[in-house]
Amino acid sequence: MSIAEDHILTSIHAESQEIPKGSHRLFLTTLCSHSCCLYLKVSSSSHYRIVPYGCLATGDRSGLIEVVSSADTIANIQLTSSNVAAAAAFNKDALLNWLKERNTGDALERAIEEFTLSCAGYCVATYVLGIGDRHSDNIMVRSTGQLFHIDFGHILGNFKSKFGIKRERVPFILTHDFIHVIQQGKTGYTEKFASFRKYCEEAYLVLRKNGNLFITLFALMLTAGLPELTSVKDIQYLKDSLALGKTDDDALKQFRQKFDEALRESWTTKVNWMAHNVAKDNRS
Repeated sequence: MSIAEDHILTSIHAESQEIPKGSHRLFLTTLCSHSCCLYLKVSSSSHYRIVPYGCLATGDRSGLIEVVSSADTIANIQLTSSNVAAAAAFNKDALLNWLKERNTGDALERAIEEFTLSCAGYCVATYVLGIGDRHSDNIMVRSTGQLFHIDFGHILGNFKSKFGIKRERVPFILTHDFIHVIQQGKTGYTEKFASFRKYCEEAYLVLRKNGNLFITLFALMLTAGLPELTSVKDIQYLKDSLALGKTDDDALKQFRQKFDEALRESWTTKVNWMAHNVAKDNRS
């Protein structure tokens, strides 16, 4: 283990020794944000544009979260583009148009590339960490194109349900409007889509090679009192998502199946986002 990796593990372990009551969500955000930092650190190419914003629990139900400037949520971007909240989640042009309004020429090309790389990074990171509650207000985009996730209150496959119905049914969030941005509005699966898929697969294999580091990181948290990380059984989710114990070929086959499932079943994500947008619109 390198000095940098040892520092990350030590700092998180020290911070976990006394988590203020009621601040579990804040600390989970810290844990996952640090995990994403580590994810960047171990990436062989180091080009996945993950945004590891800072988060610190300071007391009972209080804390500090770093502001990420020039960014908005997917929900706000969708609602601004539509007069009907129920239809907003199905407007695949909204996100691409939002980026076009803020970037032109070469800047737009760079924004699309930033979006592609960051989307690949977060697809893999949220899949491996089993991050749930991925509604459209928990995913944001910067004007420069970087996509990033926020609010890591549910991890290790603890996905939300309502009235006994599982609301989240995909391994990770990959919707057709994301693909629409990656392909710059072109239909069919183009070379850009193939590159995006390759980025995801490369990132997944990098994480597998460093799987024991992630297992160690989460094992250090077992005594922290986090409701979704209380026993060795909870860490099994990481081992399964990383397909530890399998060959790289078998693991990659598993990930490709998850990738196809995420895209094929993305309509369920859209339905979830529609319900969220309608509820949000009614509250405003």
